[in-house]
Amino acid sequence: MTAMEQFLYPTHLEMLKDLSISGRPLVDLVHEIQNIYLADDRPWIIGFSGGKDSTCVLSLIYSAIEQLPEDKRHKHIYVVSSDTLVETPVVVDMIKGVLGLINESAIDQNLPITAHSVTPKTSQTFWVNLIGRGYPAPNQTFRWCTERMKIDPVSEFILDTVAQFGEAVVVLGSRSQESNSRAQVITKHKIDGSALSRHSSLPNAYTYMPIETWSADEVWEYLMSSPCPWGGSNRKLFELYKGSNQGECPLVIDKSTPSCGNSRFGCWTCTVVTDEKALHGLIQSGANWMQPLLDFRNKLYQSRQPENSNKYRNYRRRTGRVTYNTGDISDDSVSEVRHVPGPYWLEVRREFLRELLMIEKSINQQGQSIELITRPELHQIRQQWLRDPNEPDWEDSLPGIYREVYGEDLEWVENDAGAFSKVDGSILEELANKHNVPSSMVRKMLEAELQVAGLGRRRGILQHIESILRQDWEDLEEVNERNRGLRKLGKSHVDEVKEEFAEFLK
Repeated sequence: MTAMEQFLYPTHLEMLKDLSISGRPLVDLVHEIQNIYLADDRPWIIGFSGGKDSTCVLSLIYSAIEQLPEDKRHKHIYVVSSDTLVETPVVVDMIKGVLGLINESAIDQNLPITAHSVTPKTSQTFWVNLIGRGYPAPNQTFRWCTERMKIDPVSEFILDTVAQFGEAVVVLGSRSQESNSRAQVITKHKIDGSALSRHSSLPNAYTYMPIETWSADEVWEYLMSSPCPWGGSNRKLFELYKGSNQGECPLVIDKSTPSCGNSRFGCWTCTVVTDEKALHGLIQSGANWMQPLLDFRNKLYQSRQPENSNKYRNYRRRTGRVTYNTGDISDDSVSEVRHVPGPYWLEVRREFLRELLMIEKSINQQGQSIELITRPELHQIRQQWLRDPNEPDWEDSLPGIYREVYGEDLEWVENDAGAFSKVDGSILEELANKHNVPSSMVRKMLEAELQVAGLGRRRGILQHIESILRQDWEDLEEVNERNRGLRKLGKSHVDEVKEEFAEFLK
């Protein structure tokens, strides 16, 4: 019998009255929660990730406030859940159910509690960055997702609350036993003589961690011994953990909070880890419909591997330049210089989107209700493609991809299309090949001219053209060869272009 399973038996329901956890009577902790709540007018914000720790904290606080007389429930408690829009689907469904129950039961019991779900801005979602801008799938050295998708939405909610009330208390399910680094962070921000800590980055925000000394088994002991105060039970949560053998991603409120990337419940798209064990476990437990998600996630992981960079990624960065991982450009030791690949090729992004939409359609046809990518994200991705700094999508291909998969159109903005058509692109390509000039460079320069066409003053157009000329338009081998020669001279391509452009303007 496992540590979790032993707490499922009815005999443990009788433990509630005399239950002590982590060497402390549970009733004492409930009184502490009530006293801190009554001590001032600062509203509370409970970070709820849907996992065992945050569910435990939410249950404790809900029960503690429920036991107070109605005239003592004087300040509001916000329950905030962060939805990255790429969370593990079964976890999303469970969280939505809990938030709904909390809002309903709080009204029925006259409790000053409301539950809210926050999401990243459409311009900063996972798919807009990966498929739209071409950001490579996150890894340990470039984990661009955490701040945009987790920290920023929650921080914005907290700051809005602080702006309204002056200060706020953020209640978290963090535990010292989660990791040594987490224990150090908790200790660092502690306020002497208080159960509160200073928030590590947000001014006028404080944190309260009621179960920081609890072990994982003690969390399960409480959850399996106590019914959900908002209704339902914790058995579904237990079965979810048991089926995947994983933990939850904590609600991330600052960079010191451990993010996902250790195979906990979190984003099904996570490529920070080698294997997505949570999805593996859920599929092995019978959720076979999620297999295409795991396969797609694995494809993203492979696209991030160095040996596959030529196939998936542009050799230029979004700046239009070829860059190298070297500290000293004047160093003539070529062996120390390593090329750093850029964003995904536009054609790769097109295929990613097509496959993602096909998976979404197929899963819904099987009876599941799921939206893998939102329609506002599609509109944002289309804009990113049309204005891509390296490969502008002159064909305006996204509406066609959506039509190919779903057989219908969304309400696309007509003037979103770029300045040139597919026919224009073909003509330019033919002329560029004839005169041995990069067609992409010609497109960029024409677009720069069109931006100032008809204006009385053409301020900045020469600087804009110069910046276009500074970009690396040759093939990678040619760029590497040129830069090897320039490094030996202690110069860069930018220096060379500046000299040539200055000579041209004479």
